[in-house]
Amino acid sequence: MSTGPVILSSEWDAYNLLDCGNRRKLEAFGENLLIRGEPKAWWDAEHSVGEWRQAVAEIGDAGGNWKIRGKPPRKWLLEYGRLKFEARLTDKSKHVGVFPEQEPHWSWLRDRLSRRTRPRVLNLFGYTGAATLVSADAGAEVTHVDASKPSINWARHNQSLSGMETAPIRWILDDAFKFVAREVRRERVYDAILLDPPSFGRGPKGELWKVEQQITSLLGNIRKLVDPKKGMVVLTMYNLEASSLMLKCLMEDYFPEGKLEYGELALKCSATKRMLPLSLFARWEG
Repeated sequence: MSTGPVILSSEWDAYNLLDCGNRRKLEAFGENLLIRGEPKAWWDAEHSVGEWRQAVAEIGDAGGNWKIRGKPPRKWLLEYGRLKFEARLTDKSKHVGVFPEQEPHWSWLRDRLSRRTRPRVLNLFGYTGAATLVSADAGAEVTHVDASKPSINWARHNQSLSGMETAPIRWILDDAFKFVAREVRRERVYDAILLDPPSFGRGPKGELWKVEQQITSLLGNIRKLVDPKKGMVVLTMYNLEASSLMLKCLMEDYFPEGKLEYGELALKCSATKRMLPLSLFARWEG
């Protein structure tokens, strides 16, 4: 059974999308007001130029260096329940270490994992560990896989900030595609598998990843790692050329039974109530 397409929006009080338009977005991460490039915001912004000028830092969609105004902190904390995530202004990247639009998945995971006894979660392309820490906080044993050592170090720092040093988390620096294949050979089984694959990337040993060429093989192996009757898989993508219907069709090939929900993760703009679409998703429950 499939449900969708649906639009899910964050209700995280540490973040607010104040305005968006003209291929930019004005955002409050805690007390820090930022402007970041946004290729999906084609319409006109609502707020006056003066209100946008209150931002303490700005970066375009192509990256480059942040344009700093005044003396904002380069690092600061964002709280999600009892968890703490460190946000950073890192040159040559518009990302600050957390994706607020993913919050509906965090809530969904916490609700389901907390009902199980010691569930096992595999988080692929885990970045700075928000979903990993949410899962561990809900009582799960988590295996976190990422090809970037700096991202894993950042995630482990978030673990420490959250006071979760003893949580059962395995941090794996590896190519996700190869790691999953090895887990299949080991006959491992997980209660939930999360994956947010990039369009293009390289593993720690230079392994090439192209999502359009490898996602089907990856999902084929993931199917072997989850219980078909009670497993969960959450797939998100940021590819501009993709669609939620495409993810639905893709997931149906590998998970034909159970409940499949698909759609978009979006953020509600407080200035206009418009929904800014940011990510596509499909999530399955056996």
